[in-house]
Amino acid sequence: MHFVEYLEKSLPYVLPALLAAAGCALVFLLVQWMLAARRKEIDPGRNVRRQLVRLLLTAIVLASVVLIMSFIKQTRESATVLAGLLGIVFSAAITISSATFISNAMAGLMLRAVRNFRVGDYVRVGDHFGRVSERGLFHVELQTEDRDLATLPNLYLVSKPVTVVRASGTIVSTTVSLGYDESHVKVEAALQEAAIAAALEEPFVYILELGDYSITYRIAGFLPEVKRLLSARSRLRTCVLDALHAADVEIVSPMFMNQRQLSQTAVAPASKVVSATTVSSEEATPEDIMFDKAERAEQLESHGKLSEDITNLESQLAATDEAKRKELESTLKQLRGQRDAVDQSLADSVPQEEERE
Repeated sequence: MHFVEYLEKSLPYVLPALLAAAGCALVFLLVQWMLAARRKEIDPGRNVRRQLVRLLLTAIVLASVVLIMSFIKQTRESATVLAGLLGIVFSAAITISSATFISNAMAGLMLRAVRNFRVGDYVRVGDHFGRVSERGLFHVELQTEDRDLATLPNLYLVSKPVTVVRASGTIVSTTVSLGYDESHVKVEAALQEAAIAAALEEPFVYILELGDYSITYRIAGFLPEVKRLLSARSRLRTCVLDALHAADVEIVSPMFMNQRQLSQTAVAPASKVVSATTVSSEEATPEDIMFDKAERAEQLESHGKLSEDITNLESQLAATDEAKRKELESTLKQLRGQRDAVDQSLADSVPQEEERE
């Protein structure tokens, strides 16, 4: 009975604090639900903003509960104790996790300020290689060549050299070792033909090493479409094989050549192999499966940027004279066409798995 009487007397004083806490919690859960519902539709580059909003909401809810309790006479002492307890907990948490939590957050802000890579870029960090599929306040997610997802803390990216494949194009190369009995002029001509057949621009050949038994050549060329990087590397090696065989150049190890006795049978295939034809960017490639999430993330980021540019041009169009109106309308039409193409591509590429929280 004493407990019931005490509850009846304290309920009018505690009830407002409980209702305020419940309201703050409800608002917090509602915002969380809205962020989760919009996760697949918004620009993946805004993941940092989403995480900052969640941290800010958590702090606001806790501060609101303490503040409301401090205004109620019966709970003022409890609010003081709660505020002191929260201060101790936060201080201890910051002290313990300062080497990871805060460091990763600061590293994430630093990476966004430097802007050395973006969603969709090929990135190599240490032993990790793949396309960036997500950027957050505390981590960066890479989609690897096996279609797996690798999560790297931002602190790791700051402390390691980051190699980014430039979106404007990169150099694709491969090496091959041939014997001294083959003329380097003949070999270099065949390798340049292979690079052209592999759809590489401005090919060039280097002699890397004059070994004891063989010469090491490096054939390279410029690839403007980096999204097909892995296929381009494989296609170049295939074209090198075909071009050398077509030129009657044997690709065998020095040990094999040293053990050859009187037989004059060539190791190259008897029939001429036609060089691989140029692969158009519209054809399906392994990268479409390997980096599907990274590709979709890049398209979402591009869609957001195009929408922002279109909005800015539409606002400028209203306050523009007739002389510049036609030019702006032409630019606006091109941007809308690009956005429609991205919309169609996003509609065609249905995600094969749900986004992870």
